[in-house]
Amino acid sequence: MIRRATPADVPAILGLIHDLAEYEKAAHEVRTTEEQLRAALFADAPAVFAHVAEEEGDDGEREVVGFALWFLSFSTWRGTHGVYLEDLYVRADRRGGGHGRALLAGLARICVERGYHRLEWSVLDWNEPAIGFYRALGAVPMDEWTVFRLTDEPLRALAGRAS
Repeated sequence: MIRRATPADVPAILGLIHDLAEYEKAAHEVRTTEEQLRAALFADAPAVFAHVAEEEGDDGEREVVGFALWFLSFSTWRGTHGVYLEDLYVRADRRGGGHGRALLAGLARICVERGYHRLEWSVLDWNEPAIGFYRALGAVPMDEWTVFRLTDEPLRALAGRAS
């Protein structure tokens, strides 16, 4: 089952974020707190959204086994919003059950229903299982593009606020 995340899902989503960071060999980079995530996802006018995949656990209770965290982008060439998928993750022991596809299909439906022309995301170049999965859905890599990022001291320096 795929549904919009609720405030009660924040601990599970944060746990999955930590699992994802570990998988991507970047656990040391996660600084997000439950409070930050709750504030971002459930503000009066949120700019970030999340959907969760859940299934019945061994104890008969529903449990979150995956999530998609996304925000709106805008295409100057298309003149419409799009969805940028920041993170998609399904617990390793629940992969292969259709949760990742269902999360992406839910975001695709949002795009189609709202007239958005783009659903896009980044994937690490060594993550062959994910790349194969995305290609099987018909997604194409944007090989001619390179992602750039400013964080921490370089970001503060450019803003004129070096610490």
